[in-house]
Amino acid sequence: MERLTMRQTREILRLRWVVGLSVREVSRATGTSTGVVSKTVHRAETARLTWERVDALTDPELDRRLYGGPKCSRSPERAEPNPLWMHQELRRAGVTLELLHLEYLQEHPDGLRYTAFCDRYRTWLGRQGVVMRQVHKAGEKSFIDYSGKKPSFVDKTSGEVIEVELFVAVLGASNLTFAEATLTQRAHDFVGSHMRAFAYFGGVPKMTVPDQLKSAVKTACRYEPLMNQTYSSLGSHYGFAIVPARPGKPRDKAKVEVAVQVAQRWVLARLRHETFFSLEALNARIRELVEELNARAMKRMGGVSRRELFERYERASLGPLPSERYEISTWHRARVAPDYHVQLEQHYYSAPYVLCREEVEACLTPTMVEIFHRGQRVASHARSHAKHGHTTDPAHMPEAHRAIFEAGERIEAWAASVGPMCAAFVKRLFESSPFREQGWRSARGLQRVGNKYGPKKLEAACERALVLGARSYKPVERILKLGRETIPLAGDASGERTPIEHSNVRGPNYFH
Repeated sequence: MERLTMRQTREILRLRWVVGLSVREVSRATGTSTGVVSKTVHRAETARLTWERVDALTDPELDRRLYGGPKCSRSPERAEPNPLWMHQELRRAGVTLELLHLEYLQEHPDGLRYTAFCDRYRTWLGRQGVVMRQVHKAGEKSFIDYSGKKPSFVDKTSGEVIEVELFVAVLGASNLTFAEATLTQRAHDFVGSHMRAFAYFGGVPKMTVPDQLKSAVKTACRYEPLMNQTYSSLGSHYGFAIVPARPGKPRDKAKVEVAVQVAQRWVLARLRHETFFSLEALNARIRELVEELNARAMKRMGGVSRRELFERYERASLGPLPSERYEISTWHRARVAPDYHVQLEQHYYSAPYVLCREEVEACLTPTMVEIFHRGQRVASHARSHAKHGHTTDPAHMPEAHRAIFEAGERIEAWAASVGPMCAAFVKRLFESSPFREQGWRSARGLQRVGNKYGPKKLEAACERALVLGARSYKPVERILKLGRETIPLAGDASGERTPIEHSNVRGPNYFH
């Protein structure tokens, strides 16, 4: 006979005993066969039940009285699998429940069939809480977050207490945890923390799961967030994918949510009575506490530690660290000015003049500056930290500007061949002119004067003009024309002045 639900059983007995319908009428009313109705009533009568007793019994009690209760599907003779062992083995790359069942049958040929085997594991897994519902493969994911509670250190000079950020990264399969303090959550610190975390793990996971903070995501989106280019280039260099958690969905990175809570309890809480006077000293102590945390036995994992799980399952599954060190880069959007230069962090770098007034992207590393237009690199310069200075590639200039620029370089080379005073004076001519063309013309006049009087006299005249603060070639020409380049300057103690011999000079004897 087909097995009825207790609700159907009660309805059959009510219609037959209370309402007084015939078997056929009850069959039509409940949608069951007449045989089922007859056998159900017969079971109830055999169990000496009345409607009053049926109405008072609970569903499990009624089921037991009519059918003897649910039959136990578990055979006591069959070996039960170890769900904890299964859960740990599933962390290994490529391990499935089917493979574990085959290995189980090799050891217990009369053991549970595949469906019952899987049911045992899923039943156990459902009792472990939300954190363990996801099965994380070894080497697959690293979860990233910052702690809301912050550590701090004391500035030795001012005595000010400086709060800093606590960065936390955890591997999905082994729960191996990395933590460190940084001054900010900005891209430079965020990327640097990733690099140090991967160095601590000794390898790179296939993907990272950060929150959608600005250092990771430029434009937040539930489905297709736009990555921050600095973070994206780190992923390209290390070879991992970035899969940010959805906004407002902390369960997407539940692993690190728990890791942050653990770090707060076993790292930050233990620092509450300690004082540090530098970020380096604070991080040295955090590293000690993180090592202790990773060595602690986890009760829910059978007493093994995070470090043991990592060495057993995850280390071999991580990707290799890159051979070349990643240079942290920052990206900026800028517009090419009419003088074909782009301002980046208070310095000006040239771009091809045909891109004037076009929007470009610039990538800045500690040593290089690269400028891109529509994804194509159009300029590359050595990084300069000279404020308000200019770095110009002559190839970026229009032909007329390049001719003047190259002529200026030739004049500078000529001035250097004359002497250091002449080179310094030419440099002043270029710097003091609002336009390079004006400085170039003044330097050309100086070159003409030098060709007339010779390099020795020109060097001496330039020295005198520099002291006098001259900013044009004409004072130098006047000094040479009057022959004053050899006259010692005021305050020059190198020797006595050379007597001036001239018909208009009377001399000391005239006055006696």
